[in-house]
Amino acid sequence: MIVENNKNETTKSIDEELQKIENYVEQALYYARSNTVEKDYYIKECILKDIVNEVIHKNKTVLIGKKITINIHDLEIRVNTDSKWIIFILNQIIQNSIKYRKENKQTEIQIYAIEKKENVILYIKDNGIGIKKGELTRVFEKGFTGTNGRILNKKSTGIGLYLCKKLCDKLGIAIELNSIENEGTEVKIVFPNGSYMNLNQERSGLYHSNCI
Repeated sequence: MIVENNKNETTKSIDEELQKIENYVEQALYYARSNTVEKDYYIKECILKDIVNEVIHKNKTVLIGKKITINIHDLEIRVNTDSKWIIFILNQIIQNSIKYRKENKQTEIQIYAIEKKENVILYIKDNGIGIKKGELTRVFEKGFTGTNGRILNKKSTGIGLYLCKKLCDKLGIAIELNSIENEGTEVKIVFPNGSYMNLNQERSGLYHSNCI
């Protein structure tokens, strides 16, 4: 409240640090709960645009402060998933795009979705510093920070993408990451569509609801 009511350059920096602390705490909490997702799992029909907008709102202070452009389109698509867990996953991806941006270039994050017969693919693309080719196969490993994490972001925990992969596996969705060093990174989240998802979740006993 003090920061909100006394906006200046100093409180702006404090607000950014508070947001970092909040993200680390959230990361720790989700890590602690990641082995028991089934106890806190609620599948319902969600609109991707609503989920993405919530993640953007969550990061609006730093996005505005870093003058990062957000380009979202084609997100009026419904998927069956747990919105709370997906918001956390997307937040980790957006946080990485913010952390590993190019300082000398306008940062743009593009988010859109493509609906196919068997699935819906959500794309998150940035024009940041990218990832070395030889490190791409390890990005989802627990504790792996890579060259960028060690040199550019010494506070990197190597837990964010590991959690994204683990939670996606629990939710029955796929996550893929492609990157070109010095050009940018693309993350794809693949949601099984309609009966494909229902069948998989009925088999695992995790499907609870199909209503908004």
